Amino acid sequence: MPGMGSDVAKLVARMEEGLAGLEADGDPARFFHGVYLRTTVAVGAAIDAGAFEDPAWVEEWDVDFADLYLDALAAHRRDPASAPRPWQLALGARADLPPEAHVLLGMNAHINYDLPQSLVRVIPPAEFDDPAAWDLRRRDHERIDRVLASRVAAEDAELHRAGGRRTRLDRALAPVNRAASRAFLRESRRKVWANAGQLDAARRRGPEAHARRLADLEAAAAARVDDLLRGGPVLVRLAVRGFGVLLPPA
Repeated sequence: MPGMGSDVAKLVARMEEGLAGLEADGDPARFFHGVYLRTTVAVGAAIDAGAFEDPAWVEEWDVDFADLYLDALAAHRRDPASAPRPWQLALGARADLPPEAHVLLGMNAHINYDLPQSLVRVIPPAEFDDPAAWDLRRRDHERIDRVLASRVAAEDAELHRAGGRRTRLDRALAPVNRAASRAFLRESRRKVWANAGQLDAARRRGPEAHARRLADLEAAAAARVDDLLRGGPVLVRLAVRGFGVLLPPA
């Protein structure tokens, strides 16, 4: 991939190979995987375009974050019970759900469960304690939000082509749903930062404390699934009530 950082280019190649396998198997995980692949390409393009203050860190984070999903996917395909609970629910969801539902379930597992973990893996405790370093990471993270927001309309069209269900009401609500998607992505990622702070505090107390907080996060993300699968205008409901989960103080 010309111009794309070598690590992101390798990640994209891995994801393309994975998507081909999912499509060949007719696995509904292909819907989330396809969205994630296209988003990864967009993030790589933004890195190349100089959109970030610390592009090397963004590239490191982008690959680390994706690895959590790819590891969960590989684990689920080997033995579904071995994947974290939010990924069991996302990757083991009924095949007859619409593509949009599979994407939302994948987003729940990856944003609400994986993302705080990845931030703690690529931000050392010293940077959590340094306001300037923390602000730098936060600003680049917010720039990722802009990349995601820029993809909403295109991904809506992709899912429609993939067989997404569109009633007359859905078509009328399309602009509202796209705005709602942007709103709940911003909301959930703000909560991610708070949860990363909780995980950072826990890791300083030791492996057992960190494992307990991670189990709390896993349970919270898994508990979101029922609401995501409820009927009605789900995207509007998420924009109003929230998509993210928030760990209580330890």
